Amino acid sequence: MSDVSSRDRKQSWFYTDIVKEHFFHPKNFMDRDVATDEYDATGKVGSPACGDELRVWLKVDPGSERIREFRWKTFGCGSAIASTSVASVMVTENGGMTLEEARALKPMDIMNRLGGLPARKFHCSVLCDKALRDAINDFYRRAGRFDRIVVEASRVVDLVAKVTDHDIEEAVLEGAHTLEAVQQKTKVGIGNPGVLPAVEDLIRFYREKYFG
Repeated sequence: MSDVSSRDRKQSWFYTDIVKEHFFHPKNFMDRDVATDEYDATGKVGSPACGDELRVWLKVDPGSERIREFRWKTFGCGSAIASTSVASVMVTENGGMTLEEARALKPMDIMNRLGGLPARKFHCSVLCDKALRDAINDFYRRAGRFDRIVVEASRVVDLVAKVTDHDIEEAVLEGAHTLEAVQQKTKVGIGNPGVLPAVEDLIRFYREKYFG
């Protein structure tokens, strides 16, 4: 494993040899401009303005709906590069995953394949997961099969603080695993304590979903 210290020298991040391999030698990276109709689907998540953006392109067998090619480009950290690189291998190896199999791919599956990521970098595997699902939706959108599109909508949990379930999800991914820690990040429930039981349920759900 590789030991990389944080700027304040108060902690060290550990990267496995697999992470280093996919960072230094990324697989299926898109190193050129892509024509609009060159691929069967495209997906995007994030924005360069906030530091991370990921785009993916898929070629899909129309009969079996197996992913034949997964190319990607990201503006992000080493963990984002490694996560997307290994995911591109996972969905195309052994004949390729079907779109439904790829949609079921979880961030924890990506992280396990990498041999682990630092806790504060776990959100990078989520970034890849979301871009892949966006591309799958795009494939069905282009095919006019709107019944196969899965919309991931946010719902407001706290009307007073204007906090959504997505805000709580992001807080958990950033390391807030207790109600108090989530409140520090989002202010959820501080002026509206009646929502706290629902917030605690969401925290448990996201902890189990992403961290087991």
